[in-house]
Amino acid sequence: MIKTNFINSSRLLLLAFCTLSFVYSNAQSSDISTKPFTDGTNHWYFIKDKTNIINPIPNQPKYAETDYAKIADNILYFQRDNGGWPKNYDMKAILTPQQIDSVVKTKYIEHTTFDNETTYTHIHYLAQVYTLTKDPKYKEGCLRGINFTLKAQYPNGGWPQYFPLEKGYSRHITFNDGAYMGIMNLLKKIVNNDPDYAFIDAKTRKKVTKSYEKGLECILEMQIKDNGKLTAWCQQHDEITLQPAWARKFEPPSICNAESVDIVLFLMDIDNPNEKVINAVQSAVKWFQDSKIYNTRVESFEAPEMDSKYKKIKNDVRVVNDPTAPPIWTRYYELKTHKPLFSDRDSEFLYSLAEVSRERRTGYAWYTDKPEKALKKYPEWQKKWTPDADVLKK
Repeated sequence: MIKTNFINSSRLLLLAFCTLSFVYSNAQSSDISTKPFTDGTNHWYFIKDKTNIINPIPNQPKYAETDYAKIADNILYFQRDNGGWPKNYDMKAILTPQQIDSVVKTKYIEHTTFDNETTYTHIHYLAQVYTLTKDPKYKEGCLRGINFTLKAQYPNGGWPQYFPLEKGYSRHITFNDGAYMGIMNLLKKIVNNDPDYAFIDAKTRKKVTKSYEKGLECILEMQIKDNGKLTAWCQQHDEITLQPAWARKFEPPSICNAESVDIVLFLMDIDNPNEKVINAVQSAVKWFQDSKIYNTRVESFEAPEMDSKYKKIKNDVRVVNDPTAPPIWTRYYELKTHKPLFSDRDSEFLYSLAEVSRERRTGYAWYTDKPEKALKKYPEWQKKWTPDADVLKK
């Protein structure tokens, strides 16, 4: 009897060990995508910035995608004392001890941002790593990031590009580079009980829900009404008046098709949309349809190398007539006239890409095909939520 019990106990221990090993092995093989950090990573490696805390060393080694705990540790190194993050670093970089020391020494600095897919991406990564590891340091970093995001929200529901607030256009409510919608999609995960956020307490969840609702209302308030009709949105809106506003010298107040697409796709994903949301989607889709540009293709070609203040330029860009080209849109349309609009570092309004300096012509996405995503999704959305009203048939 004693021998039999011993054998059974050994089998149970072996089974438990194998189960734990399987769970651990699966957790270690799980990939958490670092793709959301791509914009910041590219800036760190390829764009000169004298304000960087650290710069990459030659052939900077990187962690594998599966080394998520080490990547999360990097994220915690960069997290500032206020809960936010600075932009434009590679979270997969295997940092030298000197680099880590330099980063950690800046934790007290409050130059923190949502620009270039920063902060909200770090928060989500930490949430995923905590779900896999249950290491409390990742939960703590995630919650500090969420609280930072809630604190950064304006009373009207919008978010600035940088928080704490700084001088200049970074105070504007910012859709550019996905800042606003990145935050909203993060909050939506929490509101919709995404399992990666199961650890969030009821009090914080209630604050997040209120913040999300205010953010949604602010989106609807900022949709540009031009010549008596709702159109789309600007890259950035004045934080007080909610009107389209200047950002960088080549980013004028205008109707901005590229940034507006993510807003429309977000609104289309809302279940049981109210009348305001439906009207916003219908109006923006109609604008995308009406602002199509035909017979136009943008091509890049090799050109003599030139040095700019920011990087070496080895190509140029031009617009060519092509009757076979699919519809395309410019990034900007002038308010009131609705003409395709361009600009440069002197803030002059220009009306063709050829007028833009080579440095800006090649260094910025002046044309976009993103509205096609919203137009393709619209028929299914329209049949579901507005079966008797199709703005594309008017």
